[in-house]
Amino acid sequence: MRAIALVAALLVIAYAVGTSTAAYTVTNLNVTVKLNTNTSAQVTELLTVYISNASLSQYSTDRLALNLTLSNWESLVGPLLVQHILNTKSGVYNFKLLPGAVTNEGDGGYTYILLSYSVHNVTTVNQTGPRKFSYSFNSSIFNFQHGLSGEILTPNTTLTIIPPPGFKITNVYPLPDSPTTGFTNNYVNATSLSWSQQEPLSKFVFKYTITESLQSEVTSFFTSIYSALGVFTFVIIALAIALFILYAYFRS
Repeated sequence: MRAIALVAALLVIAYAVGTSTAAYTVTNLNVTVKLNTNTSAQVTELLTVYISNASLSQYSTDRLALNLTLSNWESLVGPLLVQHILNTKSGVYNFKLLPGAVTNEGDGGYTYILLSYSVHNVTTVNQTGPRKFSYSFNSSIFNFQHGLSGEILTPNTTLTIIPPPGFKITNVYPLPDSPTTGFTNNYVNATSLSWSQQEPLSKFVFKYTITESLQSEVTSFFTSIYSALGVFTFVIIALAIALFILYAYFRS
């Protein structure tokens, strides 16, 4: 019995030594939020992770596993492997986690871990004129680190927001780190705006307007009718065309 206990103790010590030398270190985090006109967003988070030599074999095994959850990976990689854009009322959907292959370097290696998911109600929208819509970013969905002054971007972190095409910025705070120019003309030539590490998010403001084309307005009108009436939409359109033809015929 003593021999069995001694072997068990040695195994525990060996495991503890192995795990203590194992290391996953996130060296860079890029969070990209692509906004949609329906107030939802597609989020992509790319983490650059350094893996110590002692963990390379375990990482390769975990990468091939099909049953590991986000919580499992978070316990391995650390607290930065979370959803940084999160609506607590509706959660996320279309979630994917893709751990990449390792590139060996020195006493370890680097890999990329990709998180991809969609979130509802990232913005709010109000129609302020004919075909003109005003959007406001919902900063309560941020799930970044909290500092003394409130929520901030963690070190080596970049947040990028991609508004829908045709956007015009009306208010933004803090000013983006990229592009460095464009504030005076509402960033009309920009396709995205980025903030880098240590930027404060506690008073984050991001507002913009979009003016739809007449074609988009007509398409949206018929889409809304179809959503409400379904196949009866085609019956109504056919009836309207028939009435117009009859009107034109009797008038001639």
